[in-house]
Amino acid sequence: MILGNLASSVGNVVGDITGLNKPSKNTITGSVVIVKKNVLDFTAVHSTVADSLFELLGNQVSLQLVSAENPDPANDNGGKLGKLATLEYWNLTYTPLLAGDDSLYKVSFEWDEEFGIPGAIILRNNHTAEFFLKTITLENVPGEGRIHFVCNSWVYPDRRYKKPRIFFSNKTYLPHETPAALRKFREEELQVLRGDGTGQLKTGDRVYDYALYNDLGDPDKGADLARPVLGGLAQYPYPRRGRTSRPPSKTDPKTESRLFLPNILNIYVPRDEQFAHLKLSDFIAYNLKGLVNQIIPLLEAFVNYTPNEFDSFKDVDNLFFSGLALPTDLINQVANNIPLEMMGEFFRSDGQQLLKFPVPKLIEDRSNPFAWRTDEEFGREMLAGLNPLLIQLLKEFPPVSNLDPRVYVNQNSSITKQDIEYNLDGLTVEEALSSRRLFILDHHDTIMPYLQTINEYTEAKTYASRTILFLRGDGTLKPVAIELSLPKMEEDKIGCVNKVYTPAEHGVEGWIWMLAKAFVNVNDSGHHQLVSHWLNTHAVLEPFVIATNRQLSVVHPIYKLLHPHFRDTMTINALARELLINANGIIERTFCPGKYSLEMSSVIYKSWNFMDQALPNDLKKRGIADGDIKSLDDLDRLLIKDYPYAVDGLKIWFAIENWVRDYCSFYYKTDEMVQRDPELQAWWKELREVGHGDKKDEPWWPKMQNLEDLIQSCTIIIWIASALHAAVNYGQYAFGGYFPNRPTLSRRFMPEKGTPEYAELEKNPEKVFFRTMSSQLQSLTVITVVETLSNHASDEVYLGQRTPNWTTDAVPLQASDAFNRRLAEIEGVILKMNIDKKLKNRIGPVNVPYNLLHPTGEIGISGKGIPNSISI
Repeated sequence: MILGNLASSVGNVVGDITGLNKPSKNTITGSVVIVKKNVLDFTAVHSTVADSLFELLGNQVSLQLVSAENPDPANDNGGKLGKLATLEYWNLTYTPLLAGDDSLYKVSFEWDEEFGIPGAIILRNNHTAEFFLKTITLENVPGEGRIHFVCNSWVYPDRRYKKPRIFFSNKTYLPHETPAALRKFREEELQVLRGDGTGQLKTGDRVYDYALYNDLGDPDKGADLARPVLGGLAQYPYPRRGRTSRPPSKTDPKTESRLFLPNILNIYVPRDEQFAHLKLSDFIAYNLKGLVNQIIPLLEAFVNYTPNEFDSFKDVDNLFFSGLALPTDLINQVANNIPLEMMGEFFRSDGQQLLKFPVPKLIEDRSNPFAWRTDEEFGREMLAGLNPLLIQLLKEFPPVSNLDPRVYVNQNSSITKQDIEYNLDGLTVEEALSSRRLFILDHHDTIMPYLQTINEYTEAKTYASRTILFLRGDGTLKPVAIELSLPKMEEDKIGCVNKVYTPAEHGVEGWIWMLAKAFVNVNDSGHHQLVSHWLNTHAVLEPFVIATNRQLSVVHPIYKLLHPHFRDTMTINALARELLINANGIIERTFCPGKYSLEMSSVIYKSWNFMDQALPNDLKKRGIADGDIKSLDDLDRLLIKDYPYAVDGLKIWFAIENWVRDYCSFYYKTDEMVQRDPELQAWWKELREVGHGDKKDEPWWPKMQNLEDLIQSCTIIIWIASALHAAVNYGQYAFGGYFPNRPTLSRRFMPEKGTPEYAELEKNPEKVFFRTMSSQLQSLTVITVVETLSNHASDEVYLGQRTPNWTTDAVPLQASDAFNRRLAEIEGVILKMNIDKKLKNRIGPVNVPYNLLHPTGEIGISGKGIPNSISI
């Protein structure tokens, strides 16, 4: 019977195809581009069969035009609704077998002059399975021509929604400019996205809401895995994250319960914020899932099997140039569980059972294999390395502490003139200060409050540090002193014991100096990962993603400006909270602050300033810029002329700012228009008072009362999401993949004269270095993780790239084209600077060009490219 009905239906459809049922005269034709679920999920065969049957029974995918010109009193003055139309030939349309290929469907709408021009489309999915709706295009609309609807959204079965899905055309409207017939739908859509703040959120929901960081700990597994809630308290302020609505843990009602592999893939994130199918397969299935479930346990098993640690730099080099020999039984233990694609990524293809790692760029040049150990490279990486955000002008000598004197005492530096003056190219300390040639990398005040706790309650043994550097005549930075400090109780206050180390090249003193630099890099690695990277890009941006979706309509110009810069951010942050920054996660196990990592970043968030995220403001605050840098004409105000991050960054910054200025000025002709935009004002109010609620009373927040406030705020948001994140993320493997260059943990204190450790240093210095810094397992784990984090995805979208037909407005389109032309010019300038031998900080002794702010990139660990968004 079913087969007979199917044959009859097919016959009817074939009749349509052959022209028996041609569209009437008053018809608008359209095309719809969809990616079916079965293309993305080959296990969804049952859904495909069911949907085909639903089509035969008349339960189809229906569309309904909404007039932008003529309201209907019977529809609460919303736009007049057209007659239902359905996608044609669902069962006969060819479905590609390759993921990522699209299915094109036709649709025909009845239309008359009284309806007017369509401004939106209501779509109902009456099937059993969701699909990804890319675009809808209407052809030959009377009085308008072609109308595009850029959708890029998952559409679940209609019964899942309280209100049917609505998609607006690609026209852009400020709230007061919105046609009256569309205002009702605009407001209702925002209400759906806000939700009501209650209930369990499920896959397919579209609700954007806020929560505290109460999902890091796992007290149900023991008190040692409990972590404080971050956000909402003066002691631990923090940006808000997306609400996931998981139930509380059994042990602590303030802590959200956790999910574990493979269920972490089901953690709630609004469906349209989740990874696209290509990235989902690339990143989760083969990288994170295998990383945690297979590769890291394999490394743990190997270390247990062969408990020796690295004894020499040659041992480390073999990881990259020869491979790590693994016992056969360990390989067999995991081979059945790792996908073949993953086996190819991690193991050599010549049949040998060797764990392999790509060669980090830092050691690619074998003509000088120890170039990374030089003082010049140590200083250069503060300007063109993984964390070029902390170097600042030294304004007072010796350096002083800003820690609260009611709690701390004697925290000022003990570095003397005698320690450094012989190394200042003939200048006195006073002359070097007055000529602004002394700089400092200061990791003292941030770590000292936690140092005693870290050294007592974690396996780390480390110091607070200050590093003084001298700007030489050739533009390079020369380290002239490193101070390592330990806490010391002085009655009821915390003092410190300082020891100063100065440069040495040979013998035991040379190794002591190398260890001193390594201790500095331990601090810098922790600050980089927890503050420069996680806090100041990932965490601070998530509230902007949430507020933008809750308060700005998709047709709002600022939504259209910012939305490309939010791609994948909520998902990668949710995964990071599950695997990387959680209690006993990878960061806690491999970086110095250990279990206090996120707590320390919370304390540092107390001093976070949104306006200081603007690159010109940041450079001025750190004393690197002599006054305001308002354009590229002011580059001569940089005290360090050859500062690749600052030079390239300012070019990108002003390109973004010019693009944002041209764009915003087109829509907001006056300051009053900014003030009277209700969506914009609600957006900014929610960002301050909820998203960054712990900082809501800070005086530095822009008031959002004029066009300049809007331009600067949007420029900062785009800068954080694109260039700032690129600068601190995509060089992780190049500089940190070779872990002796940037150890993330230290396990022993500096060897002191007269001790067995010092005697061992005299006998076998390389062995002492590796016993002092990260363990073999910790180092292998860090290599594996930073390799994953440094990869550019195959579906990467780079700065300036936008979805076709994203707006109908000519001036913004022209401004977008001009922005891309400027980015191309910047690429050419960067390439020229990287071959200029006078600019010694561009490539350094390791011969690694600074390309982290090169706008376009390449798939894999290319070390170049600025993605639009924080997507990894």
